[in-house]
Amino acid sequence: MESAHTVSMVTSSAGHCSNESSYLMYPPNNGINGNGVHHVSVRTHVSVNPAKLKSHRQRWNVRPSEMSKKTLNPIRAIVDGMKLTPNPEKPMIALSIGDPTVFGNLPTDDTVLQAVKEAIDSHKYNGYAPSVGYQKSREAVANFYSCPEAPLEGKDVILTSGCSQAIELAISVLCNPGDNILVPRPGFSLYKTLAVSMGIQVKFYNLLPEKSWEIDLQHLESLIDDKTACLIVNNPSNPCGSVFTKEHQHKILAVASRNCIPILADEIYGDMVFPGCDFQPLAPLSSDVPILSCGGLAKRWLVPGWRMGWILIHDCNYIFGTGIREGLVKLSQRILGPCTVVQGALESILNDTPPEFYQGTISFLKSNSEICFSELSTVPGLNPVMPSGAMYIMVGIEMEHFPDFQNDVEFTERLVTEQSVFCLPATAFEYPNFFRIVVTVPEEMMIEACIRIREFCARHYRPRSQDSHELDQ
Repeated sequence: MESAHTVSMVTSSAGHCSNESSYLMYPPNNGINGNGVHHVSVRTHVSVNPAKLKSHRQRWNVRPSEMSKKTLNPIRAIVDGMKLTPNPEKPMIALSIGDPTVFGNLPTDDTVLQAVKEAIDSHKYNGYAPSVGYQKSREAVANFYSCPEAPLEGKDVILTSGCSQAIELAISVLCNPGDNILVPRPGFSLYKTLAVSMGIQVKFYNLLPEKSWEIDLQHLESLIDDKTACLIVNNPSNPCGSVFTKEHQHKILAVASRNCIPILADEIYGDMVFPGCDFQPLAPLSSDVPILSCGGLAKRWLVPGWRMGWILIHDCNYIFGTGIREGLVKLSQRILGPCTVVQGALESILNDTPPEFYQGTISFLKSNSEICFSELSTVPGLNPVMPSGAMYIMVGIEMEHFPDFQNDVEFTERLVTEQSVFCLPATAFEYPNFFRIVVTVPEEMMIEACIRIREFCARHYRPRSQDSHELDQ
């Protein structure tokens, strides 16, 4: 039986409505009969002013929402404002894009592809999945990351459309408009993009390049107030390529514990660390601080376009309780979860990818990082910071030696114009006078890019007057 109101109306030439019908309706509060529906017979003559049938709007007035106006990607804003005209005599080398698949030299493993093929051929994953993901897929992620110090079950995993959505859900469930979050500087620009669009204030805490980009813990703690809802910790780091020691992470947790601040741990580059370094997830080190750990397939498995991410809910002391879990479920229902085909392949991807695949990727990234660091360390005016993992290296610019440029944006813009090498100015990461290099390009391109950067700097480098005086002596 339909629940819609059904009304038969006849309009006379005099502008009156003659209405006689039997229709179904839900009454306001009472008088509902046994089947929850009223049968009402109405006979009425109503005089209606035709003008009142019209909308009060007399013209179109469609405007963008406040959220859309407050949404700004700093990288896009900076890059779109740059005058990027490559040197036509030199092929372009883009060291700016954090996508390891761009040059085709870092394919994913065949076992990963086979898992997806089998998921497709099974015809089991063509429909909707639960918004938080298939239970079997959630359990596969839980089993992959569970450890005695931080045990996980399927209910502790929310599957998401990439790590970016995982971060969005985590911020959304922890913060209200008017709250603030603590974000690393330099740091991934998406944190700010998401927070500001939601009316959440961003407070930047400093990372220290002279200490391999460790957090300035004193500065971090000085930013905390009653409105601080979340601390974001990105390890290994984009854009720095740094990996925190276990000791440093304990100190981070101590700050969060003293101030009762939950942590969003962005660990998308987890385990992508160079030999001799050790990646330690944050959650197993925590005795009380609740943590939402965000990760995904994108970087370690080299498939960013597949959009498969997850949130791991670590809450050993039941501080999140049921509220945060229920909130994440509700928020996940806004887009009904990630790609079901990849979900169907997830267990095989996690369990069957051979160790040699991971090792090969890491070996390549380390080699390219060492080439880049070695070459640029001897360039006057540049100060690269050797990374320990991820896919990036940050390079400091001694701007006083490059008077032709006011800042890192102008420096990198001219580098494109003269040498057709594009590096991302670190102003995009709230850290001026540095630039970021992506080390996923083929080795020969990395070597060529470093040669061009050296030529560019040699052309524009100017020693300070005191340096010239010391050289004369």
